[in-house]
Amino acid sequence: MRERILLFIILSLLSVFLYVFQNHVDTTVGFLILCATMVTYGLYSIAATKYQKRKLKKHPLIINESYKPFISIMIPAHNEEYVIANTVENVLEIDYPNFEIIVIDDRSTDNTADAVRKLEAKHEKVIAFIRNKDAFPGKSAVLNDAMNIAKGDAILVFDADATVEPDFLNKLVPHLEPADVGAVQARKIIRNKDFNFLTRCQNNEYTLDTHFQTGRDAVKGAVELRGNGELIKREALKDIGGWNNYTITDDLDMSTRLHIKGWDIRFCPEACVYEEGIIYLFPLFRQRRRWMEGTIRRYLEYFGEAISSKKMSLRARLDMAIYITQFIMPLWFMLELVFRIVRYVTDKICPTVYSLHNVIWSSLTIASVVGLGFFLAIRYALRRYDFVPRLSALKQAFETTVYMLTIWFPMELFICGKILFRKKDMNWGKTTHGLIQEEESQRQELLQEKELQKV
Repeated sequence: MRERILLFIILSLLSVFLYVFQNHVDTTVGFLILCATMVTYGLYSIAATKYQKRKLKKHPLIINESYKPFISIMIPAHNEEYVIANTVENVLEIDYPNFEIIVIDDRSTDNTADAVRKLEAKHEKVIAFIRNKDAFPGKSAVLNDAMNIAKGDAILVFDADATVEPDFLNKLVPHLEPADVGAVQARKIIRNKDFNFLTRCQNNEYTLDTHFQTGRDAVKGAVELRGNGELIKREALKDIGGWNNYTITDDLDMSTRLHIKGWDIRFCPEACVYEEGIIYLFPLFRQRRRWMEGTIRRYLEYFGEAISSKKMSLRARLDMAIYITQFIMPLWFMLELVFRIVRYVTDKICPTVYSLHNVIWSSLTIASVVGLGFFLAIRYALRRYDFVPRLSALKQAFETTVYMLTIWFPMELFICGKILFRKKDMNWGKTTHGLIQEEESQRQELLQEKELQKV
């Protein structure tokens, strides 16, 4: 109820602002000022990143080779029989002396539990944890339960489809050593990015996120965890009371609570975790719906604590405020459009100089500015982190901009409506992994059947 009331207040204030200022000032100017603020902060982040890079060249990070905390690697798995064995076998290849792997079967209805038990019997470092069928649902509850048997000084969380390079932990762990650092996030990359248009755009979206996360790290801002490839100190976990069982985005919820408690989160782009991109549109919408809802709800839920916290750094607070504006922009744009259309219709009764041309021009201006901002940021990220050739970067930046605006703008309006008018649910919207392997297996079986028929 608190989230619903706060969102209603925000939308009401924004509506009053637009209504009042449309009669005195062109609100397009205000929107452009908001965009300019975000661009300025973005350029500041880029400058800070380049300064940090030059500084590290002159004074490389001194790695304490004796800092080798015992790591409990947790891999939750719900109906993941097609990918879980490959993931565990890959993680076992990590070149690090002190770790255990806790593979958690979360109430699966397929053969995941049997696969997990076989992995435990085969490998000394693997621990099988089978949850009861009536256990509390959700990834947060899974991880909280597994903490009861985890021995690690830090917890590393992987999705069931994750794969990494052997030096993954050697790159990630040194960033966790400072006393004020509570967690470190690795860079996420789509493993099957060349499968189709959707997987390519998802990978470009992740590359853009890498650009933003790197900038937030450089300015000591509010870096966020991303669920897959997150390394968290046990001390920090205890400080915030573990994972929140009543959230649908455990990583974002934890990120905010860590910052409120004064913990720093670092980002390590050198350590990469590869995951499977979603190949179909409807499952992609379900996943993004969950991400968007979790993002908005955690801001609403922890709004008061973030403002009143005495431990949260000023930089993290400012950074979080800047990034919240990216969720205000779509609402501003849609409300602006609605008010202008209403004004145009009413002015048809009492004619003024206000015309449909004004409505279209204003909306096109706003949409173009937003689209251009995304386009430039994506192109820069593709060139900087994926080393994409210039012409290909332009093409991919354009199509990814269209993809993001098409998904995120309508999605935010839907989620706001859901928060305002529907009861909160714990609909996880689980992503199915292993579809590519399954389809390839079915294709091979069909080919074999055809060959047998010929014989």
